[in-house]
Amino acid sequence: MRILYGVVGEGMGHATRSKVLCEYLQQRGHEVKIVVSGRAHGFLARSFDDVVEIKGLTIRYVDNALDRDGTLARNLLAAPEMLFDNALAYFENVVHFEPDVVFTDFDSFAYLFAKRHRLPIVSVDNQQIVARCKHDDFVKKGAKLDYQLTRAFVRAKVPACDHYIVTSFFYPQIRKKHEDDTTLIPPMLRKPVVDARPMARIGEHVLVYQTSQSDTKLLQMLNSVERETFIVYGLGRSERVGNCVLKPFSEQGFVHDLATSRAVVTNGGLSLLGESIYLGKPVYSVPVRNQFEQVMNARYLEELGYGLAADALDPDVLRLFLRESAKYASRLKKHDQDGNEKLYDAVDHLLHKFEKRARKREKRLAARE
Repeated sequence: MRILYGVVGEGMGHATRSKVLCEYLQQRGHEVKIVVSGRAHGFLARSFDDVVEIKGLTIRYVDNALDRDGTLARNLLAAPEMLFDNALAYFENVVHFEPDVVFTDFDSFAYLFAKRHRLPIVSVDNQQIVARCKHDDFVKKGAKLDYQLTRAFVRAKVPACDHYIVTSFFYPQIRKKHEDDTTLIPPMLRKPVVDARPMARIGEHVLVYQTSQSDTKLLQMLNSVERETFIVYGLGRSERVGNCVLKPFSEQGFVHDLATSRAVVTNGGLSLLGESIYLGKPVYSVPVRNQFEQVMNARYLEELGYGLAADALDPDVLRLFLRESAKYASRLKKHDQDGNEKLYDAVDHLLHKFEKRARKREKRLAARE
């Protein structure tokens, strides 16, 4: 089958997850064309031959918090040019591809293309869990406005897809009206992470992933936690500062340091949380403020006993977390995930159903002629 795969370009989590599924689809003999925006374009273009760059929405962060007003203003200003450029890109690079099926990882343009051409469309992302599942009060406590705004946005982003595959390490109840077209599966995992599981062990260092290079307080706080070694990624340089070893990003190096770590300190993004849980690593999670999805992930993480959710990185709380890391590691042993097999099974089932539907339609058209 010819598959158009749209990937939202804000952040790299969508791109790394989509790469996993696009590689699988190609291995199964499908022809895949990817449309993607932002930094994710360069990342995916290094692995796939047919990648079309479009423009996408961006998110503005200030001091580890989502800047709602700044994000809205920036996207409103960019919208007219973005719509024109993306329409041109689709006309020049996508229409003649004539896809049979469309997959979207929270990307609106591939979704709209599918609706315009009446094609089957599958949503594969983690955001849909906000809108398509029920969540207990502990998840929404103190964040009900963010929850309501996020849920409304998610519901409006790619509505009425043929099916929603939702990635998550927690499994709340699916809302009754969505039960027939929603499948919850474990987080997508990069091949190096799956391959690293046999070598995973509880080591001596703590892996820290920081997405903001402007954070000047991080190293100072980590250095106040004596007798610990922190391997820090995300600051864009290589050096040693007290008990912190700063490293530039390398997939092989990062996965090795993750698999051999004692614990992880990061935000509430699903990608690293999912990888850490799969490899049995307790997580101290500091979600980006005003970003409900990250807050939700961190709270479920704590509820399951896999780690600690915190509003900020506090040296005293971090010491307590590390003293309790063995308790969290024990709970993580209960997490059950067989690589990406549930993802692949769900995708194969849907594509088989779409193929059968297409053959029936062709027979009906042939009979009319």
